[in-house]
Amino acid sequence: MHKEFVFAGFGGQGVLTAGMVLAYTGAAKDYDVTWIPSYGTEMRGGTANCTVKLSDEEIANPFYKRPDILVAMNKPSLLKFMDSVKKGGSIIVNSTIIHEMPEVEGVDIHMVPVSDIAAGLGNARSANLCALGAAVAVAEDIISIDDAADGISGYFTKIKDNGSNIAVLKAGYAAVKQPSADV
Repeated sequence: MHKEFVFAGFGGQGVLTAGMVLAYTGAAKDYDVTWIPSYGTEMRGGTANCTVKLSDEEIANPFYKRPDILVAMNKPSLLKFMDSVKKGGSIIVNSTIIHEMPEVEGVDIHMVPVSDIAAGLGNARSANLCALGAAVAVAEDIISIDDAADGISGYFTKIKDNGSNIAVLKAGYAAVKQPSADV
């Protein structure tokens, strides 16, 4: 089993943190894991992305080639990475910011208003965790939502109560699994 993820957005949207939480979660499940960040010198407001690979076998190359899942938090990131997603893969689109989706053949598109969902749950800064929940919904064959919730608690050890973060994670998951439900 092998999954490759790219999380991409503006600096300050938490894409590197979302990827790190996923990597932490995978390591806790004894997967081989890589996490490779990339960000511009501008940091907050500039572009940022990371590649996460999870595998039950040794990972020979940590860099992305054809990710299974792209999480695009803004339009420039979507346009940069969407054509690299492998056929049969998925793109999670932050539809709060990206209102129109270009066609991508052979890829499942999930328009999830992650920023709106997080804000609606009183935790606007955790839109990245909402997007992570959406990514887990399409990658359940390797990471479950309960694994990801445990990963949040393990990664954010200084936060005594991660209930709000986990609620946002699960709302992102539900937005993909039950898209017609109000989340």
